[in-house]
Amino acid sequence: MEYPVIDTQISPDGHMEVLSKSEVNKLLDNSQGGSYEVFRNCSLAVLNCGNNLDDGKELLERYSSFDISIVQRERGIKLDIKGAPASAFVDNKMIKGIHEHLFAVLRDVIFVNNEIIDNPHFDLTSSEGITDSVFHILRNANVLKPLRNPNLVVCWGGHSITRGEYDYSKRVGYEIGLRGLDICTGCGPGAMKGPMKGAAIGHAKQRITGGLYLGLSEPGIIAAEAPNPIVNELVILPDIEKRLEAFARVGHGIVVFPGGAGTAEEILYILGILLHPENAKLPFPLIFTGPESARDYFAQIDQFIGATLGIEAQNYYKIIIDNPALVAQEMQAGIKQVREFRKEHADAYYFNWHLKIDAEFQKPFNPTHENMHGLNLHANQERHLLAANLRRAFSGVVAGNVKDQGIRSILQNGPFEICGDAGIMQQMDALLASFVTHHRMKLPGKKYTPCYRIVT
Repeated sequence: MEYPVIDTQISPDGHMEVLSKSEVNKLLDNSQGGSYEVFRNCSLAVLNCGNNLDDGKELLERYSSFDISIVQRERGIKLDIKGAPASAFVDNKMIKGIHEHLFAVLRDVIFVNNEIIDNPHFDLTSSEGITDSVFHILRNANVLKPLRNPNLVVCWGGHSITRGEYDYSKRVGYEIGLRGLDICTGCGPGAMKGPMKGAAIGHAKQRITGGLYLGLSEPGIIAAEAPNPIVNELVILPDIEKRLEAFARVGHGIVVFPGGAGTAEEILYILGILLHPENAKLPFPLIFTGPESARDYFAQIDQFIGATLGIEAQNYYKIIIDNPALVAQEMQAGIKQVREFRKEHADAYYFNWHLKIDAEFQKPFNPTHENMHGLNLHANQERHLLAANLRRAFSGVVAGNVKDQGIRSILQNGPFEICGDAGIMQQMDALLASFVTHHRMKLPGKKYTPCYRIVT
């Protein structure tokens, strides 16, 4: 099958319009060096916005002739693009939102490589250094707003959900928007798009013109979860761990919709953080919600958490079924507590410095077959550390499902083997099997072959 493509050149608009000659030279050097492949792949993902695809390997193969390069001009730069998906254009002119997202990719990928990874002032081996790097990436993207009261609701959930679940996520987003709260998601389709779409309508009814629809992604996942068109601020973090930390640092509360392995990973991440003794008194509203049809889904999630992490972990969230207004009301009340806590402890409203994130949640995890097999999935450890290792296991499943490198590794070496205590493995096997049964691993219509094997 052939896929129509277009060649074009575009100039910055809103991002990177004013650059010095030295900055342009750094961009040129880095874009043709180690950053180029990441820059190219993320750019192609952005240009693929709106297409029904959640396979990074397939996207790169579908548009194998795609190329993007930086062209130097006296007044700055242009992007020279070859073989871009035609769906990114209207009457041969690139859609404005996609245009903005492309320069966000350039800004984040090059900035991270030049100013963070290759900068000796950032100690990425320490917990404090990693948090500092996340802060600088977000500040460079201009998404940290110091004069705003806490109002950012993070929404997590699957890219492969039913129509009823998607419509429900819109209704929740609408109720959140009516209350003047903004939305942050993983920026993709499904439960990441629905809340933004609903909030946009709520904001419009309240005549709120400065609504924030923040999308946080990372290079490995963006091809499977291309930024949806409602995202008006896009930030690409260098890896999944820094992306998850960014959610926890900038968000004032989290709403979780139904999803698959990626959603389970996110749930385990935030619960692991909240279980840390230093976060015991820190308010952080966390709500699991879905339509009536999702009641059994959340019952199974709740059962899995109770069986692996215990009752203490279950106390950190509320489950609200089929009541969007109540979700928004509970979130608004929870965020008021967050504001009072931040005010009392002189913590910034726009970045949660007070939150303790253990180094085990910050170290980038490479889901190789060896690393997946060697995970410490045993009950004889502190609850927050078990959560960290369970999070890594689900992260590996996500990689094997949708990330280009993970898919290729599975094709070459067979499924990941996940092993640990028999009780934990039985719980994980049952949860993952339910995701497969209910088509939560891939988009509807896509055949799913498990990328993992549970060993008890």
